[in-house]
Amino acid sequence: QVQLVESGGGLVQAGGSLRLSCAASGRTFSNSFMGWFRQSPGKEREFVAAISWSTSTTHYRDSVKGRFTISRDNAKNTVYLQMNSLKPEDTAVYYCAVPTKERTWFGNNYWGQGTQVTVSS
Repeated sequence: QVQLVESGGGLVQAGGSLRLSCAASGRTFSNSFMGWFRQSPGKEREFVAAISWSTSTTHYRDSVKGRFTISRDNAKNTVYLQMNSLKPEDTAVYYCAVPTKERTWFGNNYWGQGTQVTVSS
């Protein structure tokens, strides 16, 4: 019943920007984290950013700090990932995720279908 739908990926030159969106539905998310992960070919899926739905507390992996900003619109049940100063190493499929259990960090997650981000050098 939980559905996560990503959009906003595309092709951009190094130094450019993209904004990803994740529309969430199917349950209340007031006690949940919502986050973004990414996966490049041949690599493990890795954590990118997360936000507490209720408090807006944010978490980022070190390599994107200062460049990416996660935010949410509670009224729209939508989470965004603003990506600035993009680098070729940011190229990946980006996935929206929410833990299956409320009040927990990521582990067993619901996943969106993914959206491709390609950064050319």
